[in-house]
Amino acid sequence: MAVECLLSAVAGAACLKGVEKLLAGKNSHGQNELEIASPGVMSPSAKYLMSPPTHLRREESGRTAECVSKDAFLTRAMADFEKFPGVSQSLDKTFFVETLRKLIAESKYLQNNPRLGIHPEEQRAAAIVMKELEPFSTKAGGPLVIEELVYKPGRSNLKVTYPGSGKETVAFVGSHFDVVPADPETWSKDPFQLTVEGDNLYGRGTTDCLGHVALLTCFLRELGRAKPKVKRSIVVLFIAGEEGGEKHLGVDEVVNKGKLDEIRGGPVYWVDCSDSQPCCGTAGALSWSLKCKGRLFHSGFPNKGINSIELANEAMTVIQDRFYYDFPPHPQEAAYQFATGSHMKPTQIECAKGSFNQICPETTVHGDIRLSPFYEVEDVVQRVEEYVKEFNDDLAEFAGKGPWSKFVLPSDVAVQDGELRSGKIELKWMGDMDTFRLYAGIAVKLDSEGHKALVQAFRETNAGVAPFSVNGSLPLVKMMQKAGFDIQMCGFGKMAVYHGVNEYCSLNEMAKAHETILRLTCLLETVSK
Repeated sequence: MAVECLLSAVAGAACLKGVEKLLAGKNSHGQNELEIASPGVMSPSAKYLMSPPTHLRREESGRTAECVSKDAFLTRAMADFEKFPGVSQSLDKTFFVETLRKLIAESKYLQNNPRLGIHPEEQRAAAIVMKELEPFSTKAGGPLVIEELVYKPGRSNLKVTYPGSGKETVAFVGSHFDVVPADPETWSKDPFQLTVEGDNLYGRGTTDCLGHVALLTCFLRELGRAKPKVKRSIVVLFIAGEEGGEKHLGVDEVVNKGKLDEIRGGPVYWVDCSDSQPCCGTAGALSWSLKCKGRLFHSGFPNKGINSIELANEAMTVIQDRFYYDFPPHPQEAAYQFATGSHMKPTQIECAKGSFNQICPETTVHGDIRLSPFYEVEDVVQRVEEYVKEFNDDLAEFAGKGPWSKFVLPSDVAVQDGELRSGKIELKWMGDMDTFRLYAGIAVKLDSEGHKALVQAFRETNAGVAPFSVNGSLPLVKMMQKAGFDIQMCGFGKMAVYHGVNEYCSLNEMAKAHETILRLTCLLETVSK
């Protein structure tokens, strides 16, 4: 493990050295790399890159130097299933498939996309789970404590607790009742009915995330049936409003109301990832739009127009250069096995309609930022806004392309009322700070008993394990970590079909998932006080 950490640290240092070389290195002609963007002209970004970066990196404080390891373990001995006497090591496949079939039959009413005016009725899925668990509930004389938590009509969260004798807990949260919309015209199967073909189970939500709902329902039912005496309480929270990024109706409100306070004392597993491996980190996501305004004119006279396309190109060059200077590769990214560090890039561009012989007066660039969990969203928002302000303030210093193009027109060029003499760029964030915090990236705590137990359980079940981190985003996880929960992440669906056409999960992999969850709880029970 120490060798792996050393190698990761070296890899991270190499990344940083590469950035330093880009910023300060010389080319074969002895010129600084920053000075060769245009022949004989210093790069427009250079003046901003002469002083140290000013980001805060608040996430560095107190973080350990550990790195992701496939050899992590909680106990030297393998999981002892006798810790949960009577609980079957095997998934009841028939019950799982039938429960999933009922859930998928409601998936048409669980679709969620607020921007399209599509709102789910999670109460439908909650009703199915409650009915399956009702015979084992406290109301029926069983051990399961079932609470339906509703903060908006029809939008149910469902908390189920299997009480232990002690104060310690293990929790499974994040499996959500809502799904992304599906267009039946693009599927070869009915997305709103479960289709079984061999080992594959097709339907909207089989992977994300109704398959996980059915899986945990099976596990809770088995606990209710066997009634093992355990020290740790087991808490499962099925949530509403995950796919739409909605606030004040899902897990955020459950936390705000104090309904999860008891699980701060133990690991909290967010069960909404994929590919049957521990997920150790995600990136944050921030979308943006940059409107670049110029002056319309005949293309034969570039000296009298302001070319918004060239302005957009110049602005993006400066903004990206400054972003990568302030948010370079971080050594912990290699330790957590992220494929990339933070990045900012355009993904779409649109221009005002006009003739080919007209200088375009307005260009809008759309894009996103994927932010490493070792940087904070507040910092990146502040810095990018500064880049835009300073670019506008210094616009006269940017020469444009060639000897004629200018972003600020000289006084001898006549302009009409309402026309711009100076170009301008305007930044618009596609979301507010609460939204960006909602989707902030996370790096799990590698030294927690929850992480060690998760890696060990996967390794024992599958005869191997490959922990990973992704540059995609999950909502809410960083919020819960900051609120004091030991968030760990896993999942058992197929990443290749998340939100995709002909979504499916594997029945055999779900059977292994049941074993993994049982091993996990047995390992944690072994070290319970």
